[in-house]
Amino acid sequence: MYSAIARNKRNTWFILGAFILVLGLIGLLAGWLAGNNWWITAFILIFAAGYATVQYFFADREALALSGAVEVSRTDAPRYYRLVENLCITTGTPMPKLYVIDDPAPNAFATGRKPEEAAITVTTGLFELMTDRELEGVLGHELGHIRNYDIRVSLIVFGLVVAVGILADVLLRIAFFGGARRSSGNGQAQLFLLIFGVVAAIVAPLLAGAVQAAISRQREYLADATSAMTTRDPDGLASALQKLGEYGRPLQKANTSMAHLWIADPLRPGAIQRMFSTHPPIPDRIERLQHMGGRF
Repeated sequence: MYSAIARNKRNTWFILGAFILVLGLIGLLAGWLAGNNWWITAFILIFAAGYATVQYFFADREALALSGAVEVSRTDAPRYYRLVENLCITTGTPMPKLYVIDDPAPNAFATGRKPEEAAITVTTGLFELMTDRELEGVLGHELGHIRNYDIRVSLIVFGLVVAVGILADVLLRIAFFGGARRSSGNGQAQLFLLIFGVVAAIVAPLLAGAVQAAISRQREYLADATSAMTTRDPDGLASALQKLGEYGRPLQKANTSMAHLWIADPLRPGAIQRMFSTHPPIPDRIERLQHMGGRF
């Protein structure tokens, strides 16, 4: 159990560290192609950091608004409130705000910059489908995202992805408009710069998307393991995931920009794992949970 959590954390930061290194190298290359104008690299990286900072402070409210979530109290949803409150007491986590979305598609997500300002959102379809044991596993998973500060990791990655997109655009423009000046009439050099710029513009966003998806999948595994450790019942979450795989459907207000927040894919649930999927395949998650269950 603890080794699974540690492994997922290491994998996340390894991927993130490698991505930052690649981003820096691309930035240096962009400055070199521009004629040693290193201010271009600095500007792009600072812009990405600033954009991520803005998102850091407003992304949680944006996600709640986009999903159509409505805040509920203990009186409005006593079953929901009781389960979350018990989990918070067990883990010593501050009680998050609770939201509900009127949607038959079973799903849930958590958001918030830190545990003191967090929120958990579930759909009405999740309440109807899950037993208390399964619902506790799902809520433990979402509370795990809060306790693991996954929203921070996601926003860091998002800022880096934005930077890669800007860098790719800069490289392409340099290849088209700056190649001739730097090559000084050398046709082969100009052709090389043009090809490099086009390849960078195509490959960089794909690489960024793949890294973003890989980190998101690692955080899903980590939240699963955290839920299992909290509830001491990994089979409960495994059963919930099994139902999500069988009865899942697209949300009425599905939004691609926040797809990675949900416990199950809100766009194409149960689909075969794709390169850019933000969620691990449900069978893989169930297998890991069952393996953990044998260690209690």
